[in-house]
Amino acid sequence: MTQTPATPRTDRSNLAPIPFECDAPFLEISGELPRELNGTLYRNGPNPQFSSPGAHWFVGDGMLHAFHLENGRASYRNRWVRTPKFEAERRAGRALFGGFGRKLPDAPADVTDGGVANTNIIAHAGRLLALEEAHLPTEIEPGTLATSGYHDFGGRLRGAFTAHPKTDPVSGELLFFGYNAAGPLTPALTYGTVDASGRLTRLNRFDAPYASMVHDFVVTADHVLFPILPLTGSLERAMSGRPPYAWEPDKGAYVGVMKRGGAVKDIVWYRGEACYVFHVMNAWEDGHHIIADVMQFDEPPLFPHPDGRPTDPAKSRARLCRWSFDLAGTSERFTQTYLDDLTGEFPRIDDRRAGLPSRHGWYACANPDGPLFGALSGLAQVDGAAGTRRATYLLPDGDSLSEPVFVPRRADAAEGDGWLLTVVWRAATNTSDLAVLNATDIASGPVALVHLGHRVPDGFHGNWVGA
Repeated sequence: MTQTPATPRTDRSNLAPIPFECDAPFLEISGELPRELNGTLYRNGPNPQFSSPGAHWFVGDGMLHAFHLENGRASYRNRWVRTPKFEAERRAGRALFGGFGRKLPDAPADVTDGGVANTNIIAHAGRLLALEEAHLPTEIEPGTLATSGYHDFGGRLRGAFTAHPKTDPVSGELLFFGYNAAGPLTPALTYGTVDASGRLTRLNRFDAPYASMVHDFVVTADHVLFPILPLTGSLERAMSGRPPYAWEPDKGAYVGVMKRGGAVKDIVWYRGEACYVFHVMNAWEDGHHIIADVMQFDEPPLFPHPDGRPTDPAKSRARLCRWSFDLAGTSERFTQTYLDDLTGEFPRIDDRRAGLPSRHGWYACANPDGPLFGALSGLAQVDGAAGTRRATYLLPDGDSLSEPVFVPRRADAAEGDGWLLTVVWRAATNTSDLAVLNATDIASGPVALVHLGHRVPDGFHGNWVGA
């Protein structure tokens, strides 16, 4: 079977990969970059080096994109994450894996690792880590973007590590989980903590009510919450050629609530209406209640029912939703209240308020006057206390953008005082810009645009690392 390098499509889609790595040391800038922006925006997303029949977009090889800003200047570098899968396929000159780590029938027997490290990239305890939820973190050299290999915390961690760990802004502790902890498509989860020095300090395992795709979780100052939502995993389905992950709403939604210092045996499971959530904006304690703002789907996109039928497109759009848990009450139910009807995803806050009450939030949104299933073509600014939308910024027709990332003006700046960075795809030119907006005045549009000579494909997540 002949495989060819994956190449961009010609329909002006920004999902297709780019087939190259490059360095651009001096980028053109419109407007003026704020002098407070000294550091690097790292972004991660799927970018398969080889096309593979039937492979889900989620499982393309990770490619890192780094925009370095310093003293009003900007440069760019991109590199594939050189996982064992990437290196094996490069040696073979063709794809060896299909969807969700599945080996192709003619792949060599000694090639077993299908990790792609394509979802997020974070900095913690002096390390830069590329993440995806089925494997260990992959350590990256910050300047060159060279891949150093898996980071297992001194041999203490084996198995999955979430793409969405949470850093406590007060202690510097990193909290994480992993699903499928007892093997593929099993209900077991792990929960762990890493202290500010990078030492793994806790690792526990427990069983959820059923096997589920658990993409994100919820952390407050005093609690950890594990959403088990009915995008279910089934080894029996996978072995029979049916969807390994499928939508089973009759199972209902569960959220396990545990004290940060508590034991997994004491997790309390709350019930809710069937839904799916990829991403959490923020959560905090309010007296005897836990409040969590999430981007909730009535039905998940991109995944079918167990028999292969697609989910309902009209229900497969995320909207900002507030979950509330009464810790002092007698009900096992949690409430789910939509705060806005605007379609959106990729919520972010000022990370200095993670797990604490916050006044400022942002997410990528669709044009409210456009089609129901339009691209993410704007930004929404949220009042976290009231749960209301403050402002929106919309791109020209056809353009789209990535997850916004907040950067404070100074380390001691007030919450929300700083800049919002997002990578914008320009449909007319098939190139990308890095847009810099005043985080508390997004409606005024970018104060600066950094122009790249090619496009950055649609991806997942990124973070800012200060100089």
